[in-house]
Amino acid sequence: QVQLVESGGGLVQAGGSLRLSCVASGRAFSNYAMGWFRQAPGKEREFVTAISRSGGSTYYADTVKGRFTISRDNAKNTVYLKMNILRPEDTAVYYCAAEGGVIVHTTPRSYDYWGQGTQVTVSS
Repeated sequence: QVQLVESGGGLVQAGGSLRLSCVASGRAFSNYAMGWFRQAPGKEREFVTAISRSGGSTYYADTVKGRFTISRDNAKNTVYLKMNILRPEDTAVYYCAAEGGVIVHTTPRSYDYWGQGTQVTVSS
C-alpha cells in the first residue's frame, strides 16, 4: 500500500504560479512512477504529467507543456508539480497517483494509488 497526500493548491490569478507537493508513505517510493492528473467539474479526469521512477524521464500533456514542470525527490518521498503561467482553464482538483509498472502511463486506470486531491483555482 502507498498513501499519497497532496498539498499546495489554492487560489491564484491568471499568469501566476503554484507548486503542488505530494508526499508518499508506505512502500518504497522509488519503485513507483508518479503522475499528476486533474479533474474539472463535469469533466473526466485527465492526464497532466508523469515522471519515471528515477526521475530521468518526464511526460506532459500538450496543454501544459512549457508551463508545468514535474520533479521528484526520492529521498523525501515527494513529487512536485510547479505550475507557471496559470490559466483559468487550469482550474481543477489536482491528484497525484502512483503506478508500479515499468512503463510510465498517461491513463488514470493504469495507476494503482491516488491521493485525495488538492483544489487549484485560477481567476481571470
